[in-house]
Amino acid sequence: MDLSPIDASDASQVAWLETLVWPEQTARLANLRAALKIAATVKPRVVKGDLRGGDLVRLCSEAPKDATLVVFHTAVVDYVSDLADREAFAEQVMRLSPYWVSNEFPRVFPSIATRAGTSWPPGRFLLTVNGSPVAWTDPHGASLEWIADEA
Repeated sequence: MDLSPIDASDASQVAWLETLVWPEQTARLANLRAALKIAATVKPRVVKGDLRGGDLVRLCSEAPKDATLVVFHTAVVDYVSDLADREAFAEQVMRLSPYWVSNEFPRVFPSIATRAGTSWPPGRFLLTVNGSPVAWTDPHGASLEWIADEA
């Protein structure tokens, strides 16, 4: 789900997306192009919608009843400026799905991030599962460092 999804088979939309990769990041550009090639061929369903409200509810309700629903997002909730709206999103996802996987800057969900310790690695995302911190990640997927289970 995206507010403005792109069509991976539309050359102009693909060109715009490629401009978002920094020039020196040739490996990221290669990965993006490979992913776009797959998306243009497979044509996964991408739904236009807003994660804050009814669009997410409708999309989750379409999951097959015998499937395990997982809501995953990365680097998106930071764009929801109001903390109360972000927390409402988290509460809604926990009601809608048995599994919520979030990969965001720690400041996005500060009440969750405090459970990951008092010092956060600079420039890292916090990967959580059902609101519990599990790992620190590179924002672009280059690395992952598991958080030790204190139990």
